[in-house]
Amino acid sequence: MSVLETLQRRAAAQPAHIVLSEGFDPRIVSAAVRAVDAGLGQVTLVGDTATVTEQLAAIGAAASKALHIADPATSPLTTAVADTYLELRKHKGVTPETAQKQAHDPMVFAAMLVRLGHADGTVGGAVATTSDTVRAALQVIGKAKDAALVSSFFLMVLPEGHASGRDAMIFSDSGLVIDPNSEELAAIAAQSAGSFAALLGATPKVAMLSFSTQGSARHPSVTKVADAAKLLRENHPHIASDGELQFDAAFDPDVGASKAKGSDVAGHANVMIFPNLDAGNIGYKIAQRVGGCAAIGPILQGLAKPANDLSRGCTADDVVHMIAVTALQAAALKERT
Repeated sequence: MSVLETLQRRAAAQPAHIVLSEGFDPRIVSAAVRAVDAGLGQVTLVGDTATVTEQLAAIGAAASKALHIADPATSPLTTAVADTYLELRKHKGVTPETAQKQAHDPMVFAAMLVRLGHADGTVGGAVATTSDTVRAALQVIGKAKDAALVSSFFLMVLPEGHASGRDAMIFSDSGLVIDPNSEELAAIAAQSAGSFAALLGATPKVAMLSFSTQGSARHPSVTKVADAAKLLRENHPHIASDGELQFDAAFDPDVGASKAKGSDVAGHANVMIFPNLDAGNIGYKIAQRVGGCAAIGPILQGLAKPANDLSRGCTADDVVHMIAVTALQAAALKERT
């Protein structure tokens, strides 16, 4: 069974209610129907009722007990959405009129359904930009109380039968935090280790990546990673981690044994923490375009409740995978609370 099939199987064992903010898009509608058919839980499509109904009918589907349509223009929840948005944002100068307008924004409406407990998580970004998607999540759902920051990662699914023996890794942060300091980098690593365990049900092994391996080079950027690795070990001693490591030392057992003797992580890492967004973004795209990996994300972590972004070039398959990821995040959150 492939990693993505396993994700869906695990999500179906812990079904959730996921709200999709772009119910007018054919890819989103198709994915919603498939997610419900796969037993991933309930799905709410946000959008104009007539438009969403037409999109469903085009693929031989219709709204049901498990597949809902929520139209901000007519929903009985819109008033509560506006009132809550006003309370959240009035310190930023938001007026009742602005709050009412924002309540009709599908991204805000979807995020607010999660905040108010009407859904377990939300997914958007097939049409909206990443900045709009993340902004709605941050403003409405907000950072988790125990999170140092909100960060992101890509779930990298390796080609079947990869020579490394791995089937999946996490690359972080590859989509959100531009230049984290040592404390932030350590927090991103801890979040990513938790995400790996929650999504894949396996033990994370975290590599703090650099152009240096255990002091082979000296530079302030190396020091930042080394300091982050030390903080991670001190604050989260239960997480298997090492750093600073070059990627080859983190990934290849022979190189790891040569460059980082005695390390339990070197050569076997499955959670790769990049020193900044330049490296993370370039790294995941090289792995995707040259290495043939499937890249699922950016997946957000550190929010009070799950909210995730899609690529504007996503397929219906990608959306189904993200629904499964979001459902697993919601299940992990419920286990912790």
